Amino acid sequence: MADLEGFKEARDIKAASGSCASSFHIKGSSHLDWGMKNRLSRIIKPDTGRTVMLAVDHGYFQGPTSGLEVMKDTLAPLANYADCLMLTRGILRTSVSPGVQAPIVLRVSGGQSVLTELSNETLNVAIEDCIRLNVSGMALSMYVGATYEHQTMVAFAKLIDAGYSAGIPVLAVTAVGRDMARDARYLALSSRIAAEMGANIVKTYYCENFEKVVQTCPVPIVMAGGKKLPEIEALTMAFNAVTRGAVGVDMGRNIFQSDCPVGMIKAVRAVVHYNEKPETALKIYEDQKKPHKS
Repeated sequence: MADLEGFKEARDIKAASGSCASSFHIKGSSHLDWGMKNRLSRIIKPDTGRTVMLAVDHGYFQGPTSGLEVMKDTLAPLANYADCLMLTRGILRTSVSPGVQAPIVLRVSGGQSVLTELSNETLNVAIEDCIRLNVSGMALSMYVGATYEHQTMVAFAKLIDAGYSAGIPVLAVTAVGRDMARDARYLALSSRIAAEMGANIVKTYYCENFEKVVQTCPVPIVMAGGKKLPEIEALTMAFNAVTRGAVGVDMGRNIFQSDCPVGMIKAVRAVVHYNEKPETALKIYEDQKKPHKS
């Protein structure tokens, strides 16, 4: 039994006006358990409420696509500037140092290649492996209005159950059928369905009336980078997305296919975390691109 000598009564503390537990910084997540909140806070930073995710998972269906031929070479200079890395378990185990501090959102869907015309993915990583790899989130593609809509939604539901059981958040990578425009109507539809099914974060494309997509989704939205654009256009798209409510971006090709990837990710960070205008952020990219004098 503990020694009671010197025991003092607790001080009379006035009731606190608020609690950090009741004012969680991530939309739609205040009800979650501590582990889920902690993992989400690694992805979406508490100081800004924003995130710059680096998507380098393209090889799971495209193979050694341009910019990702040798993953160690691609990731080494970029990892320290990313708030989060989105990749596959094969690349995580072979090409990422365990000392990297960036949290991992693991791609857990697949089952097709770029050679297949129709999107036909399903869940292909067990929750036990996600736990072994200490990931902060899991990402699965969900196709709305496509041939395999039902298959991907059922897989997504199973992943949500597994994620809540293990305390690992789930990111929905939303896509719409080929016959559906990437406009606010369909992107809001797919984003809302993902959130209704239990997604903790939704990744979707930027579009006109993007604020409608954000406002009708009860969890955070990150903007998908999409195809490679000129740097000023990619920065403008990122600026418009966060201005209209996105919590950040999940960019891949617009960073690793840039002629100065480090400069570009620094510029994207300036836009996302510090609200820099695209033209100002572009100067960060251009300065990094300049040859350094010895």
